[in-house]
Amino acid sequence: MSAFHIVLHQPEIPQNTGNIGRTCVAAGAKLHLIEPLGFRINEKALRRAGMDYWHDLDVATYIDYEEFLEKNPKATVYYATTKGRRLYSDVAYEPGCYLMFGKESGGIPEHILKEHPDNCVRIPMLDGARSLNLANSVAILLYEALRQNRFEHMKLEGELHNLSWEEE
Repeated sequence: MSAFHIVLHQPEIPQNTGNIGRTCVAAGAKLHLIEPLGFRINEKALRRAGMDYWHDLDVATYIDYEEFLEKNPKATVYYATTKGRRLYSDVAYEPGCYLMFGKESGGIPEHILKEHPDNCVRIPMLDGARSLNLANSVAILLYEALRQNRFEHMKLEGELHNLSWEEE
């Protein structure tokens, strides 16, 4: 089982999804994609976007949000939104939870957010900033969840070997 799950609701930009996929591989997270997608997931498109690691990614796709809920009935989901009342850093993320992010042009649909107000989280920004890049937002929340869980299953500083500057 993955330590954490990243859910992208109707992502539109393949490069963002590619960066998020790379982050998921590095962090041991599973990626969930809710259609429609703004791009095709096929081998040619993935190679073009430089996503040669895609074969290492644990990824699932769903035709819509309802299918995602059906296939993950016990999921604890946190919804990243600029409308969230809680700061992302004020939530205790438990292993196995799902972090959901909306499409680049509009975020997570309002009706979904209204159903789960207590699980809506936001990343603080200065007034006038509309939003952060989707891939950056995913990295911020995912690594906060990993930090809170002491980076279980990850390589930590005491475990690093063969650093190039140590060989000189």
